[in-house]
Parts: sequence; structure tokens; C-alpha cells
Amino acid sequence: MRVVIAEDAVLLREGVIRLLADENIETVAAVDNGDDLLGAVKEHRPDLAIVDVRMPPTFTDEGLRAALGARDAIPGLPVLVLSQYVEESYAVELLSGGAGGVGYLLKERVADVGDFVDAVKRVAGGGTAIDPDVIAQLMARGRKNPLDSLTARESEVLGLMAQGLSNTAIANSLVVSHGAVEKHIGNIFSKLGLEASSVEHRRVRAVLTYLGR
Repeated sequence: MRVVIAEDAVLLREGVIRLLADENIETVAAVDNGDDLLGAVKEHRPDLAIVDVRMPPTFTDEGLRAALGARDAIPGLPVLVLSQYVEESYAVELLSGGAGGVGYLLKERVADVGDFVDAVKRVAGGGTAIDPDVIAQLMARGRKNPLDSLTARESEVLGLMAQGLSNTAIANSLVVSHGAVEKHIGNIFSKLGLEASSVEHRRVRAVLTYLGR
């Protein structure tokens, strides 16, 4: 796997590079601003871009804007965004494209090497990796949507799907059988009207629906 990293904090940037190298993931470019990110993804066509939301010069949303620009320049480019805090508007904008290959994690999650590497691989593979705190904040808005038809257990399963857990991991987390998880997911797809595509694509669409898109 080949990645481009956009992070202005030198220690974090170098730490992520080393962490990925230990997993045989190559960093083909590491930059500290949004303009250079766009240039790097166009030049290297990476499998994934890892981007800090806030970068120079104003440290507001330059990273996010660059990530969205990168996805416009290279449709389908997987992007994993890192943020110091839960910033709802940024998460919504990133996820609103209706496609997979997106992630939004708080920077503190990088300290959990196993989870971070799993998120990198999931997003690069076209899946999602959304921080549980981001999910909680997005869902706290309480608007009406098709999710109202889900049972409490189905909502719980979908929440774990949004975190990127596999069916086996969901079963272990909820202490239920693998078959029970498959049944719940089938019900979720049916209630959300996601019937006409592959299981993996429906999974991504269900997660995006869960996040309010």
C-alpha cells in the first residue's frame, strides 16, 4: 500500500510514517500543507491520503478542503482525516459524497496502533472508519430519518458497522452468534431500502445513512 500524509506537526507526521513502515505501508509523500497535498496525490496516485483537518496558514479547515479537492481530482481516492477534536461540520462535509473510502478519527486514536492500522487498511480498501465520538455527536442531532424504523439492536449493530467492525467482531462485541448478526444486517438493508447492490456496497451506504447523509 502507498500513502500520502498531510500533517504539519512534525513529530506526529514522522511517527505515523514509522508506524506505517512497520506494517510495510509505504509513505510516498509527506507534506505540511493543503496545496502540497493536492500536488502529491496527483503525482503519486496513492492508495490512501491521511490528512489533518487543520493545517497552515489559518489552521481552520485547509486540510479538509484539500482532502475534498483531492477526491475531486482523483474520484474514489480513499481519505482518512485526523482531527484534534470532534468537528461536526467537517465530518458531515467529508462524508456527504455518498461513497466509501472515507475515515474520520480523532488524533488520540493514533496511539492505539492496532486500531489505527486497521482503520488505514479499511479505508484504503474502500470501507469506512468513523471515530465513535464522531458518530455519537452526529447522531445526537436527533433528526427524523429512515433509521427510525430500526430496532434498538439493529441500531447497535449499525453503529458498530460504522466503526468498521466485521460481522465476526460485531458478534463478539455483542456476545451473539454470527448468524444473528447477519440477520440483523439483512434487516437493516431491507428497512433502509438497500437491496440492489453488492453486500459491501450496501454496507457502506448503510453506514452513510446512519451518519445522516
